[in-house]
Amino acid sequence: MEKRVMTDSKRRRGLMAASALLGGVLVLSGCSDGNAKADGDGGGDSSSQAKVDEAAAKKTSEAQIKITPKDGSDNASINNGTAVTVSKGRLTSVTMQTAEGTAVAGQISADKKSWKPTGQLQRATTYKIAAEAADSEGRTAHENASFTTVSPANSFIGNFTPEDGSTVGVGMPVSINFNKAITNKAAVQKGITVSSSSGQEVVGHWFNANRLDFRPESYWTGGSTVTLKLALDGVEGASGVYGVQQKTVTFKIGRNQVSIVDAKTKTMKVTQDGKTIRTIPISAGSPENKTYQGQMVISEKFKETRMDGSTVGFTNDDGKGEYDIKDVPHAMRLSSSGTFIHGNYWGAKSIFGAVNTSHGCVGLSDTKGAGDKNTPAAWFYDNSLIGDVVVVKNTGDKTIAPDNGLNGWNLNWTAWKAGSAV
Repeated sequence: MEKRVMTDSKRRRGLMAASALLGGVLVLSGCSDGNAKADGDGGGDSSSQAKVDEAAAKKTSEAQIKITPKDGSDNASINNGTAVTVSKGRLTSVTMQTAEGTAVAGQISADKKSWKPTGQLQRATTYKIAAEAADSEGRTAHENASFTTVSPANSFIGNFTPEDGSTVGVGMPVSINFNKAITNKAAVQKGITVSSSSGQEVVGHWFNANRLDFRPESYWTGGSTVTLKLALDGVEGASGVYGVQQKTVTFKIGRNQVSIVDAKTKTMKVTQDGKTIRTIPISAGSPENKTYQGQMVISEKFKETRMDGSTVGFTNDDGKGEYDIKDVPHAMRLSSSGTFIHGNYWGAKSIFGAVNTSHGCVGLSDTKGAGDKNTPAAWFYDNSLIGDVVVVKNTGDKTIAPDNGLNGWNLNWTAWKAGSAV
C-alpha cells in the first residue's frame, strides 16, 4: 500500500508539472500573435518608410530624357549623331558646350520632344550636354552627358570633284579621293550614291585604296542633272577609322562637246552634239616626245600658267628643265602627268597644222599675254568647260592610263564595272 500511495503522489505531481508546462506554452503561444510580433519587430517603422517612399514617388517626374551619344562615348559623329529626346514629358532646357565652355547652338523641336545642334560639330572635341524636362504635372527631370567626337586620326574624308552647283562637260566623272586608305571598300561605296536625271546607270570604280570614280557607260546626257550623295557619317572605312561626311551635291551637264585631235593631219575638230563647229590647226608631240592617245577630260583651266620641264622629267644635264615658260596662255589640263592642250606664242605660226613639235602637249596658235580673243587657243579656251572630252589619236604613243587624270573612259564598260566593290 505504501508503495501505491507514493506512486499516486508522484503521478499527481507529474500532472501538475505537465499542466504548468502546457500553461506556459499556451502563454507563450499567446505572445506569438502576428500583430504583436510585427509591432515588436519594428513594423511601425516599415509603415512609415512606405509612406515616405509613396510621397517621394509622387514628387518624381515621369519625364524620361535620353541623350545621344551615350555618356563617355568617344569617336562620336560630328554630323547627325547628337540629339536629346524625351518621353512622358517636354524639354524645357538643353545646353551644350565644349569642355572649355564654348556654347553650341541648338534648337528644341516645336513639340518640345527633341533637341539637336544646329551646326556641324568639331572633330576631336569633348562636349557636355545638360538637359531638363517636365512631365504633365510640372515635375522636372534632369540628365547630363559628356562625349568626345571622332579625331582626325580616326576619321576619313573624301575630296570630290566636280563642285556643287557647277556646270561641266559630258565627260566629267565624279571622282573622290580619300585622305586615308580604304580597306572596307564595299561599306564606303554603299554609303555613296550617284544618280542622273537622265536615268543612266552609274557605277563606281576603285582605282586604288584612296580613289573611287563614278561614271555611266557612255558620256553623260547633255542638259541632265547629276546628284552625288555622301552618307559616310559613321561608316568604318578601315579598322578604327570612320567617315564624317553627310552631304548632297548636284551639278549640271552642259552641251555635248567632244574635240578630236588627229596628230597625223595635225588638226582638231570641235564637235557639239555630234556636229563639227570648228576645225583648228594644232601641233602635237614630236616623234621623240609623242602625245598620249585616248579619251582625255579637261580637269583644270588656267588663263596663264607656268610650265617647267623639270617637273615632268624633261631636264638638261644641269638638272634644269629643257623649257621653263612662265606665262603659257589658255592652258587646260588633260592628265595628272602634265599633258595640256594650250596656247603657244613662242612657236612660228607656220608649225600649226604642219609639224608636231611639242614635248607631248597639244599646242594651238596664241599670242603672249592671253589677251587676244581672236586666236584659236583663246576661242577654244572660251568655248570649253571642265569635263569636256578631248580625244587624241594617231600619235603613235600608248593609250593614256585611265587613272592618269579623269580619264576612266579609256576602260570599257565591263572592265569599269569589274572595279566596283558592290
